[in-house]
Amino acid sequence: MNKAKLKSVMALMGFTQSQLAEKLGISEQRLSAKINGKCGAEFNQGEISKIKRIFELSSEDIDNIFFDDLVS
Repeated sequence: MNKAKLKSVMALMGFTQSQLAEKLGISEQRLSAKINGKCGAEFNQGEISKIKRIFELSSEDIDNIFFDDLVS
């Protein structure tokens, strides 16, 4: 996951981690763990879909944010 790209999108849209966590229905601590990849925390498909909808992202944007490190 490219956390810098996600944080950039959040900043451009004026979202804090707290606000995004609320929209996703998870705690701010859990969101932070997912963004930072701590304790094996990852975004699930439903959360990725919500983020795509909230920020009106393209499929390419989603690929660049969440799957960038999977492509060599």
